[in-house]
Amino acid sequence: MNPHLLLAIPLLPLAAALIAGLLGRIVGRSGAALVTIAGVLGALLLSLVVFKQLVVGGVPVYNDTVYTWLISDGVRMQVGFLVDRLSVLMMVVVTFVSLCVHVYTIGYMHDDAGYQRFFSYISLFTFAMLMLVMSNNFMQLFFGWEAVGVVSYLLIGFWYTRPTAIFANMKAFLVNRVGDFGFVLGIAGVVYFTGSLDYKDAFAAVPLIAGKTLEILPGHVWSAMSVICICLFIGAMGKSAQMPLHVWLPDSMEGPTPISALIHAATMVTAGIFMVARMSPLFEASETALSTVLVIGATTALFMGFLGIVSNDIKRVVAYSTLSQLGYMTVALGVSGYSVAIFHLMTHAFFKALLFLAAGAVIIAMHHEQDMRKMGGLRKRMPVTYWTSLIGALALIGTPFFSGFYSKDALIEAVGESHRAGATYAYWCVLLGVFVTALYTFRMIFMTFHGEERLDHHARDHFHDVGWDMKAPLVALAIPSMLIGFFTIEPALFGGYFQGAIQVLERNDVVGEVGREFHGPVAFALHGPLGAPFWLALAGVVSAWAFFLKWPKLADSVESRLRGLHTVLVNKYYFDWFNENVLAKGSRGLGLLFWRGGDQAIIDGTFVNGSAAAVGWFSGVARRVQTGYLYSYAFWMVIGLAALLGWFLLKAH
Repeated sequence: MNPHLLLAIPLLPLAAALIAGLLGRIVGRSGAALVTIAGVLGALLLSLVVFKQLVVGGVPVYNDTVYTWLISDGVRMQVGFLVDRLSVLMMVVVTFVSLCVHVYTIGYMHDDAGYQRFFSYISLFTFAMLMLVMSNNFMQLFFGWEAVGVVSYLLIGFWYTRPTAIFANMKAFLVNRVGDFGFVLGIAGVVYFTGSLDYKDAFAAVPLIAGKTLEILPGHVWSAMSVICICLFIGAMGKSAQMPLHVWLPDSMEGPTPISALIHAATMVTAGIFMVARMSPLFEASETALSTVLVIGATTALFMGFLGIVSNDIKRVVAYSTLSQLGYMTVALGVSGYSVAIFHLMTHAFFKALLFLAAGAVIIAMHHEQDMRKMGGLRKRMPVTYWTSLIGALALIGTPFFSGFYSKDALIEAVGESHRAGATYAYWCVLLGVFVTALYTFRMIFMTFHGEERLDHHARDHFHDVGWDMKAPLVALAIPSMLIGFFTIEPALFGGYFQGAIQVLERNDVVGEVGREFHGPVAFALHGPLGAPFWLALAGVVSAWAFFLKWPKLADSVESRLRGLHTVLVNKYYFDWFNENVLAKGSRGLGLLFWRGGDQAIIDGTFVNGSAAAVGWFSGVARRVQTGYLYSYAFWMVIGLAALLGWFLLKAH
């Protein structure tokens, strides 16, 4: 495999980002759009070439160093690529979704003053994500990890004149720093035991690390592998928005809608899922870490879905759906179903990007109105957006033959096959989550596109359907949302596609157990109506129709009767309240205590000002001895001489 070809894949979006960002005034609006779209299109085509070489042509996996940055105490810090079937799948998904977002941005950001800057940011984001998924060492992984965080900060706060956007991007940045602290500790643990940043050295040292222990607290011995894996997963919790580090993602909807599709469907939030799958040799050596992953993912999958039911902001409903689906992927990781987690990541990238972009089309048509209570009846006004949204919704809830059905049902069955600690709890969470997903998804569809129009006069007078520069990406994403699962489930899960890229111990092979009952994608889909997920999804759709379309007053009645629960959900389980009133205020209070008690009272008051005052006092006392009279000096000389004689006499005896 040609290393120059691989190097060109991330460098094309980087070069395009630099041209659009630094030369935006020279190339103009159309030039910035053209160069960034060309850069991402080139990266997609080259990724497809690499995919063909690996999967069809049988070319060996590429794992080599491209550039050595420095060597410190024997630890080599390098830029290198590991391109296997896992990374090349991510490369294709990231570049395809990014291309759709770039094209969509032409229409969505058409009237925005920061047109060139936005194209520069999203192209730079694509570069950072590609560097992350193509890395063969922890240093480059961390570079891509932090780079996507920095660019997401810029994108979430793109409309920097809005206080809510600035609050949201700072919130995202700080919450991710919490996760990244754990991530750095995990990487440090790997380097401590292996003396290397390369993946291959870390994977080869698994038996060595598995036999080591760490005494973090006196008298408490921990498995070194469990500590490392849990620390790495804390990083994934931040990036992939797992409870309790999920709070940044809903607020990040303050950014323009195209970045919601790019960051929160196919790239940044999936980085944590990809990282854990890449580190499968490490996680397979720690049952404790995998159970931790399993329980946290299951809790996120169910309880974040509940929040989508009470949200009225169309983008936030899709955002809570993303949180829930990330929980599903994390559950799959926790039962050692790494391949099904990546498979769901892939299918989810298409239909969730589709739903985000469709929501953006509605927002533009409604003159930036995002409240679903002020929509309704848009099916006739926006037929393309409606039908593509419906396809995305059917894929999301797991309708047989749609892509989401294959990945979600396989995931649920894999969880059901697991006997790991926490697997029973996780199974019920993901099973009940099917009903919740269908309920909030079709609540959004019915409130937005069906029923009577609830548009205000301004929205009705200025309503206009979006152009084909925004519709074409919807159609492009709708196709894989329908078909990709049907054609890829067998090779991805049961055909050994990830062999060599993902390692699973034989006793943990839950996907293999599911494969024993697999008889092709058609039979798998036809078997769907015989399982509980199908009927739970159908019940969710019927409930959404009854409560939010047919008898909306019934929903109001239920809300009034469950006022306490509704308040808890509207306040998002009070995580934000706790963070702002306990953690943030507590941190500020602690800082105030250290400032006044430590800095002002002890350091300034005692050591700095106190020492100066002591010297001044002593000088004042000593100054009184200097009287200026000869007899006074003679008196003190006699006293001093007497003292010296007395000391000598005492010493002599």
